[in-house]
Amino acid sequence: MSFETFGQPLLTFPDAEKSPLSIRAKALVFVDPRSRQLREEMNQLAPRSTSVLIRGETGTGKELLARHIHRASDRSGLFVSVNCGAISPTYADAELFGYAAGSYSGSASSRAGWFGSANGGTLYLDEIGDLPLPIQIKLLAALENHEVTRVGAHQPSPVDVRLVAATSIDLAQAVAAGKFHERLYHYLSEGHLELPALRERIGDILSLAEYFLGIYSQRLDLPVPLISESAQQVLEQHNWPGNTRELENVIHFALLVSTGDEILPEHLNLPEVSGPLVQIERQVASISLNGSAAERKALKDLLLSLSEAL
Repeated sequence: MSFETFGQPLLTFPDAEKSPLSIRAKALVFVDPRSRQLREEMNQLAPRSTSVLIRGETGTGKELLARHIHRASDRSGLFVSVNCGAISPTYADAELFGYAAGSYSGSASSRAGWFGSANGGTLYLDEIGDLPLPIQIKLLAALENHEVTRVGAHQPSPVDVRLVAATSIDLAQAVAAGKFHERLYHYLSEGHLELPALRERIGDILSLAEYFLGIYSQRLDLPVPLISESAQQVLEQHNWPGNTRELENVIHFALLVSTGDEILPEHLNLPEVSGPLVQIERQVASISLNGSAAERKALKDLLLSLSEAL
């Protein structure tokens, strides 16, 4: 659900543990200017019927966006989440489009497949680039014709499915390499959302950290500590290769190992990151070991002025 916390808009995924189909970040905030722009784009796309392609690094919260798009649409059917990397290459056709009774040994009944289960709703395909090319072609046909033919069936079945797909790679490059179907790529690109990495939306970091701190404090029945200013600086300077998911784990760990009423940098278990000025100063000192303090200061001031001019 979407609500306000710490005075900031927050998008959460409270039922994250209920589906084993994909691993996802559980919350996003929209504080940073890039995040606010993303939210506007997302809300504009939600009421439409077009397919949506979400691109973002692992752990950024792509499924959260997809679920929000579904909830904000007028579709009454289910939101069905599928990790394309977990689909069996042998049975991908049956898993996605279903099968008729008797199609397989021991299959006395038919099955709708993921596509049929999402009829009237939204089908979310995570890492759609992992789908085999033959299945990509069938997927495009199902989307364009609004019908699927189950394995072993003689007649197609009508379906009304909105597709929201996600990828952590540049699908245009995959198309150029012959690994992704070009027409499917253009079909998906009718609605495109770019979810920036956490390091590119620094304004979201502290609000997310406070949210995770509150959630885990409540879950573990612990008092909520403050995040010290020095710890805040460490959080904002970290590169966050694991994005929101990594931040959640870091805050969970910090809560468990902190002993006072404040979370300090040593509780975060993150590598020390020096600010730009400290890094410049260290480089100047290493280059000018034989120079005077005044000379080193003059050189540092020059480098600082150059960096500000860039």
